[in-house]
Formats: sequence, structure tokens, C-alpha cells
Amino acid sequence: MHVMILGGGVVGVTSAYYLAKAGHRVTVIERQPGAGLETSFANAGQVSPGYSAPWAAPGIPVKALKWLMMRHRPLVLWPRLEPRLYGWLARMLANCTQDAYARNKGRMVRLAEYSRDALRDLRTETGLAYDHREKGTLQLFRTRKQLDHVGDDTGVLDAYGVPYEVLDPAGCIAAEPALARVGGVFVGGLRLPGDETGDAHLFTQGLAALCEGLGVTFRYGVSIARLHREGDRITGVETTEGVLLRADAYVAAMGSYTPALLRPLGIALPVYPVKGYSLTLPVTDPDAAPVSTVMDETYKVAITRLGERIRVGGTAELAGFSRALREPRRETLARSVGDLFPAGGDFARASFWTGLRPMTPDGTPIVGATRIANLFTNTGHGTLGWTMACGSGRLLADLVTGRTPDIASDDLAIDRYAA
Repeated sequence: MHVMILGGGVVGVTSAYYLAKAGHRVTVIERQPGAGLETSFANAGQVSPGYSAPWAAPGIPVKALKWLMMRHRPLVLWPRLEPRLYGWLARMLANCTQDAYARNKGRMVRLAEYSRDALRDLRTETGLAYDHREKGTLQLFRTRKQLDHVGDDTGVLDAYGVPYEVLDPAGCIAAEPALARVGGVFVGGLRLPGDETGDAHLFTQGLAALCEGLGVTFRYGVSIARLHREGDRITGVETTEGVLLRADAYVAAMGSYTPALLRPLGIALPVYPVKGYSLTLPVTDPDAAPVSTVMDETYKVAITRLGERIRVGGTAELAGFSRALREPRRETLARSVGDLFPAGGDFARASFWTGLRPMTPDGTPIVGATRIANLFTNTGHGTLGWTMACGSGRLLADLVTGRTPDIASDDLAIDRYAA
């Protein structure tokens, strides 16, 4: 079978890899000149199944109002005359119940744990190097109130057998020794020892090269204009150059741009771009830098060690498809890493970046079949595209091939929104 992947980010490339391993002929269409150059390029670097949780949670509406008032706020909402934004926000608010949170987090942890295992298998099989570390994630609490609410998440972790440790300040320092230099900033933490870190861009580029060795064709610099449909099947992909590309099956993996591609087909994907930012600092003192990933719970910022760099990622900005780099967002990232690892990196040489995360209102990606027989989706991973990429790609390949997946997947496809 010839399968065409629409999108060459980490999710599209992992989908291509597993489909090629399943024996299919695969073509990847990507508008950029290479793989992993958009949202996969400079994300926070976490592979964090233990930290997988929907943003829609009980108490979030009240917290969001407080965040919007903070100087270094983790949430930014630009008022816009955009019905899609407010419809998406309404659906997200509808998921801010205890039952919905437990259901959605369960789905996310299931896929993320499977994905972490798939990534380990892939790494063992291929020897792919991408500055990865297997030293866990430390969610750091600056206030006693944050620490007292740690049980809100550990219940689901218990249900899925995800290991964790609730730590006092001494335990946090044992996990991340550089924190000994900033005593008094934090009161405790939640450590997830099964989490990993790694550079998603390096991974995606390396895996794309391996895919080419498996016979995958990459067509870079090709923009998609529309999908052609006859009856219940897609019959081709029209490019902006007017060329019609044909395959037997199609996988829409274009992140935040997927809804616009599928909307003319009558498929309404509830995916909205949530803008994130990152700083990348060269390490100046390894002993003063993080060992792995530290999640600053107050600012919702992830600080990750990637080889000889520190990657600082965070902020949820609802600003449509704007790619403007806004200085206040940089200040928030710098404030977080400056508080916790002030001597670890060279702030004067930091690079500033932004990307658009494709977010669903329930936090769970949309992976699986659509009502069009030969069209599948693999999108909507939000902040967890890197965490869930290998599991989503492997699952998608099973579904396209007609094999029974290793994990339950009926509640991951687009039809879960029909109810």
C-alpha cells in the first residue's frame, strides 16, 4: 500500500517510520526545506509520560484568571474576533470537571507510557542519538499550596502504575544537585523517574534519514493546497504548484494546520494553535545546570538539559497563528531559569524561539480513522507531541495496516467528539 503522510514534523516522521517498517511504500509531504523545522524544532525537550495531563482540569478557570493577572504569566489571551477560538475555549471549559479530567488524563497517560516504551525500542533498534537522557522529571513546587495538591495527579499515576516520588527540599536537591545553590526558592517536588529528555529536532532529522534508508520518499518544499475527494475516499493531494499527488491512504499530521486542510471535507477537528516559546542557552557551568528536566510549577516552565545546552520552554499564548516573538514571554522564561539555575547557562548568548502547539480541548491527541475510508489523522498533541510521537506513529501504523494495536485506541479518534 502507498501511504502519504501530510506533514514532516516529529509526529509525521515517526508515522512514516512505523508504516515503512510495516512494509508500506511511504511518501512524506512537507512545506519546509527539511524535517522537524516547525513545532518540533526547539520545544522543551521533555519525554514526560508521567507529566501527561490535560490543561482542562477542575479549578483551572479560576487559576486562569489569576494567571492572566500575573506579570510573568503562564497564560496569555489576546482578545480576537475569532469564533473558533471561543468555541474551542468553551469546549475546554466543559472538560474542567473531575470526571472529564480523570478520563482525559487516563487516555493521555496510556498513550504517553506506550510512546515512551516505543521510543526506547526504536533507540535500541537503531542506535539513534539525539542528546537523550534517562534521568526523570522533577516538578518543583515553590509554595506549600502547590505541594499540598500533589495528590490531584498521583491518583491517576497510581492507577496506571507510573512510578513517582514526593520529595522534600533535600530530596529535590538529591535529584538536581544544582538546586542546592538556590535554597529557599522551593518547598518540595514530585519526581517522575521514568521520564526522559532529548532534542526532538535532532531526533526527527535523524529518523528522517533512517526512513530514507527504508525507502521513504520525502518531498520537501511542497505546500498542500487541498485534498481531492470522490465519494468516501481521498483521491489525491493538490499542491500549490497545481500537481496532484496520489496514494492509497493519507495521514493528516500537519499540527495546527490540519483543521484548515480537513474542514472543506466536512471534518471539524477541534484543534487550536497554542503558542509556546523557548530559550536555548549554552551551558557555562555543568555543575550549576540541570541534570534532566525541572518543571517550575509556578510559571509552568520546563528547564531541560540537552547536551551542552539548557532549553527553557513554556507559556500558553492564544494568539491565532501569530509567530511574533514577544519580549515579555522571554522575560518569563529567563525569570524561571534565572531563579533556579542562575549560573548554569550564558543568558547573553540565548536564542529565542516560538512555535504553535496543536491543542485539543480535552488534551488528548486525535489519532485514528475518519469517516472518509482512506483518511487518517495524527495530530492535536499540544505540548506533548515529542512525548507521544513514537506511540502515536506506531499506533497509527497498526490502524492503517489493519492490525490490532497494543493499546486501546477507540477513544483517541475524531469520532469521540461526536457524542
